Amino acid sequence: MASALRLLRAALLLGAGLAASAQVLRVAAAASLQPALGEAVGRFEAAHPGASVQVSFGASGSLTAQIQQGAPFDLFLAADLDYPAKAAANGHGRGPVFPFAVGRLVLWIRRDLGLDPAQGLAVLRDARLARIALANPKLAPYGAAAEAALRHEGLWEALQPRLVFGGNIAQTAQYLQAGAADAGFIAASEAAHPDLQARGRAWTVPETLHPPLLQGGVLLKGGSAPALAEAFAAFLRGPEGRAILQRHGFGPP
Repeated sequence: MASALRLLRAALLLGAGLAASAQVLRVAAAASLQPALGEAVGRFEAAHPGASVQVSFGASGSLTAQIQQGAPFDLFLAADLDYPAKAAANGHGRGPVFPFAVGRLVLWIRRDLGLDPAQGLAVLRDARLARIALANPKLAPYGAAAEAALRHEGLWEALQPRLVFGGNIAQTAQYLQAGAADAGFIAASEAAHPDLQARGRAWTVPETLHPPLLQGGVLLKGGSAPALAEAFAAFLRGPEGRAILQRHGFGPP
């Protein structure tokens, strides 16, 4: 009996020690990063035993509001440089905003409609495109870029009755996958989804039509794993992290 109790105490102490040594890194990330971070987190955790990376995805504007309200994140990875600067204001940040990638805006159109998005944004005038999806420009940089491109081509006002807005870029891609929209503006990382590739045609919107989607990050004070946050940020900006981002449609900053 005494031996069994000693073994039980040893097991409990060992479990407590493992729990104490485990570190949880909490990351707030733009929805456009979801495919890339899925791979990056797996690689990072494999190289850092005992580390757990928990990522909350959403629109950069919505995540900024959460951080300003005290959400306990260690790191913020946004779809532009402005939102990290806003998130870090009022003492929430612990370092400068750093660029880590350049996103690419894509126009996707249902393949069965017989329309070629490579014709340019003027193709959106076609009446067969009853619903055109984009992320909310007030919250999502990709949505703001889509609005800028449509305004550049003189289409923003004309297309208003047919526009549907997703809360973030991932939700916009879901609209396209579910058939809730016939065309839409999404991130190149989302356009690489096998279902969207099979069901539609995609065209990269020229960067001359919208401000560059330079994605930025910032370290935050709200979390409990500052050293791990620094390590993950360095990983993303290093050779392996950049290779992962490139595979998912992002360019170097």
